[in-house]
Amino acid sequence: MPDTVFKNLTGKLLVAMPGIGDPRFESSVIFMCAHSDDGSMGLIINQESQDIQARDVFEQLGINITDMMSPLPVHFGGPVELGRGFVLHSVDYEADSASMTVSPTYSMTASREILSDIALGAGPRDRLLCLGYAGWGPGQLEQELAANGWLTVDPTPEIVFELPNAQKWDASVRSIGVSPALLSGEAGHA
Repeated sequence: MPDTVFKNLTGKLLVAMPGIGDPRFESSVIFMCAHSDDGSMGLIINQESQDIQARDVFEQLGINITDMMSPLPVHFGGPVELGRGFVLHSVDYEADSASMTVSPTYSMTASREILSDIALGAGPRDRLLCLGYAGWGPGQLEQELAANGWLTVDPTPEIVFELPNAQKWDASVRSIGVSPALLSGEAGHA
């Protein structure tokens, strides 16, 4: 059987298929920040942290929150390095050498500077604060894709930044013309 070739998924959404088999990723939508032969990294964009508030993160970093800061939920970005913070955001903001442009629409920054700017009411227009990330070693994500673990979807700012978390999975699936009720975690074999 020939090897299945997958395109670069940087800047795409991974949508967990029903029955993915890992409760940490059940019904997850992951924004892919990097995908290469060396491995992959993404941020879960539809799971808000139940234990940590933005105020806790800012307080721990010694950043004073001003009245100018709009509400900022903290997302569970994934099970790797839970103490590390990432901000997925619109490209209207760039921190000195700390921002990574993922696509023409999205950037990711992992610095104290962006949090300070957000606290002052500045920073990017659209943003998600995530603690932790989802990571895959070389070839691991490709194996999961071949086993029918994930759908790949083009992101929209509405799905990534605007919709309530509870609607992101359904909207992602519908964006490719598929009814979520028709999805199965079973791969078909001829």
